[in-house]
Amino acid sequence: MRLRHKPNAIPEMQENKYIYFNPTSNKGRWKEIFGNNNPIHLEIGAGMGDFIIKKALANKDINYLALEMNTNAFVVASRKIIDEGIENVRGIIGNAENLEDMFDKGEIDKIYLNFSTPWPKKRHHKRRLSHKRFLDRYLNIVSEGAEIELKTDNTDFFDSSLEYFDEFGIDIIEVDRNLDLEKSVVTEYENKFRMKDMPIYFVRAKFNN
Repeated sequence: MRLRHKPNAIPEMQENKYIYFNPTSNKGRWKEIFGNNNPIHLEIGAGMGDFIIKKALANKDINYLALEMNTNAFVVASRKIIDEGIENVRGIIGNAENLEDMFDKGEIDKIYLNFSTPWPKKRHHKRRLSHKRFLDRYLNIVSEGAEIELKTDNTDFFDSSLEYFDEFGIDIIEVDRNLDLEKSVVTEYENKFRMKDMPIYFVRAKFNN
């Protein structure tokens, strides 16, 4: 889905105290930034923020970080955070390639990958956020026994992700090839697939670290 260019998105978010642009200076300081010792969950590729905002409103005892590259998408989330007055969410404009510059070892307690770009061409598979290249990065920022959850509508991406997890030594806890609506934090994007009766694939797994 191509979003209309929003020329004021970057300056608007730069004025938002909840949004950080490539925050390398925050590495090792995220609990201090939230002002408590609650667990920190990270969504990579947060889009317009539907998922992370719903999670934050439902779980006040968990801190949430939303990482997104697309400023046209995430400016929508930044407005929601302000409008709802949500204190347990922070947004990061940045690239998952740079995670180790943003977080210390053990800072992240859970990772969410929701409807990530499937990169179907074989030569692009290394760009997949579930690929070993990224799993290596995640391992360097997560706490002991941290979990990772993945949702997608793409069968090939899902099956490949299960293989990546297994090859990496991640323990798969739960697999669902037709995730029930009641078990999902449904976003506008996900709802489009459900309206077409497309199955939603889900896996929850645990790092061995």
